[in-house]
Amino acid sequence: MKINKIAAAALALSFAFAASAVAQAAMVNGEVKKIDESAGKITLKHGPIKSLDMDEDGMTMVFRVQDPAMLKQVKVGDKVQFEAERATAGITITKMQKGK
Repeated sequence: MKINKIAAAALALSFAFAASAVAQAAMVNGEVKKIDESAGKITLKHGPIKSLDMDEDGMTMVFRVQDPAMLKQVKVGDKVQFEAERATAGITITKMQKGK
């Protein structure tokens, strides 16, 4: 019985690591080019966005942000990591953090 508990714990840990790796893979690297707080939009130069089937590198796009408070956390020139999804209003950034 003790071996089953150890095996279950090891399996749970491996799932946690896999989920973390998938979450990191979904993050896209970018650079802030312009911020339009009044419109709730940000312009980013970014790499491929695999989750949206965008394989091009070095694209610059204007995105809506899900939460306008995100725009107050960054400034032009900052490196960021973000997640985006398709929404009725267009491609929207759902998560953004300063890059490393």
